[in-house]
Amino acid sequence: MSILLALFGCRSDAPYVVPEEPMPANTVMLSQMMRELSATPGFTDAMLAQLDKNGKKGPALMTPALVKRLRELILGKDWQGLDRFPGWTMQAINPTVRVAGRVVAKDQSVTDLAAQHPGMQVGSESTKSAVTKSQIKDYIDLGEYALEAEKVSLDAPSKLPSFTTDGLVSELGGGVVRGDGANPTLAPMHAESQRLADLLNRLSLNGLSDYAPVTVAIESQSAKTPQELVKALMTTGHTVVVADARYFANFGHFHYKGQDVMMPFWVDSQIRVPGTRRSLLVPVSHAEYEWEVRGPKVNANVSWYFGIDGKAEFRTMDTQDQSWVLGRHAHEYRDADAVEVTRLVGKMSIAYMHQHLARPELPFGGYYPLGVCQDGVAAIERKMTGKDTLFPNTADGALFDDRRDAEVNELIKAIPKDREEGCRSLRGSSVRCRLLI
Repeated sequence: MSILLALFGCRSDAPYVVPEEPMPANTVMLSQMMRELSATPGFTDAMLAQLDKNGKKGPALMTPALVKRLRELILGKDWQGLDRFPGWTMQAINPTVRVAGRVVAKDQSVTDLAAQHPGMQVGSESTKSAVTKSQIKDYIDLGEYALEAEKVSLDAPSKLPSFTTDGLVSELGGGVVRGDGANPTLAPMHAESQRLADLLNRLSLNGLSDYAPVTVAIESQSAKTPQELVKALMTTGHTVVVADARYFANFGHFHYKGQDVMMPFWVDSQIRVPGTRRSLLVPVSHAEYEWEVRGPKVNANVSWYFGIDGKAEFRTMDTQDQSWVLGRHAHEYRDADAVEVTRLVGKMSIAYMHQHLARPELPFGGYYPLGVCQDGVAAIERKMTGKDTLFPNTADGALFDDRRDAEVNELIKAIPKDREEGCRSLRGSSVRCRLLI
């Protein structure tokens, strides 16, 4: 019995050591970079300042509490903790977002934005004041297209500029670069992809009250909605595949001496690891819908998600993802299903626009109370497949109450939430399936 107890004790109490191999090619862990650079004067502050900027695929807001925790791990040389950052439960992360939100809400720029967008009565049929393109750009990117009647042809190639990393990549010193370079497959299509993303965003806004619609034409086909454009592309000999794409979220986008720096954002699932006293940490994922269009006139790749920038919109996919974020298609949709997913995404875009116009005072463009990148994808996944497999979701269903968006409201309310109420409790078998996808 003593031997058995000793064995069980060793099994339960042995400290967990984060494995440092195997690693993807040309990749180092965050701890390795910081071991070598944390003593360099000013570097830690410079890195934390960079993390405070919104990344393309940030999994969580870098709130003051999270930044403080990251600083403590670095200064305390807790390299094991650094490679499991932050390792908090959602119940611990949620309050830090609330506190950060209250601080941001007092910021003059947020006050000015709310003044520019005085809001509308939720559920009303039209806004109380006309919204200009310059105001709309805070919530969605339209490129060269205006909120006026216009007919756009896709028969000629796009005249937009080619891809550049200007403003996307910066040197921090010590061999550290923030930002990712060009994707060799997708970046050459940037001009076509940017035009398609802008047009899909503008077509989504055809559902906004009081504005004349834009029409997009290709050969003899025309479209006034995103789904009609996808259908028109198919009719004119283009293949369109819509992918429900999943990645490990990269909250750093750092490169060190030419190597990718592995920087996932770990969340405590509260699921006990068998034979230990610790719970399972899971890296937060990034989810988006991706359109691959190939054909005689349009060759482009665009994505859609609700980002930390507060925009629920179609975007280009020009940069090269680091290898450790992997990437898989949970689902792929073609033909009528591709059209239906596009319709639902367009509905999501206009629902988020209504939310922005009604609640301009929400900090971070509503990111977190209106959901994160995964909520919209999970809601559509549930509609298309009968199940949802993304964690975490943070949207407050009570905010989705505009009667014009009844379909989206129901979709958002149908998915589980990972907020203070812990409605999933993070212990059931269904949660286990959702986490280990």
